[in-house]
Amino acid sequence: MTTDEQLLEDFQRGSRDAFAELFRRYRDKMYGFFRRRTANPARAEELAQETFLAALKAAPRFEPRALVRTWLFGIAMNLLMADRRKNTGQPAQLQTDETPAPGGDPAAALWVRDALARLDDEHREILLLREYEQLSYAEIAALLSLPVNTVRSRLFRARMALKDLLVPPSRSLGTRDRAVM
Repeated sequence: MTTDEQLLEDFQRGSRDAFAELFRRYRDKMYGFFRRRTANPARAEELAQETFLAALKAAPRFEPRALVRTWLFGIAMNLLMADRRKNTGQPAQLQTDETPAPGGDPAAALWVRDALARLDDEHREILLLREYEQLSYAEIAALLSLPVNTVRSRLFRARMALKDLLVPPSRSLGTRDRAVM
């Protein structure tokens, strides 16, 4: 199978089919990236298309210092930030409308979505990049311009914050419970 980097090199040499293959590989991922971060599915589609238009324009300048995947998510992140700046005053909204896995519990999926929405932006974003976008620590570090160890520690804190939101508060121990212990 041809790597993404080989496809982009082929596109730089004039192969339109190579870019079409990259588009095929990443269109759903880019749409999902924006859909999880915007309340409007049509806007998510527009931003995904804008990502590929920006990639088309920037492809001649692409140098293989990073993975194509990281480069595309970087373009997507920049477009998202620009869109948020343009629409200031509107809170960032988390959308995880994906259907639960077969046999999955829809109520649990809603519970997780609600907990993610209650995380602060920094924690939510790093969790989404790792768990939903499946980016590696190095890719997240490159995307957010952070050292890898900072990504690790922030991801750990984000997971702990999410865990605290997902675990129901335990009831306080009464005298009867203490006697049993």
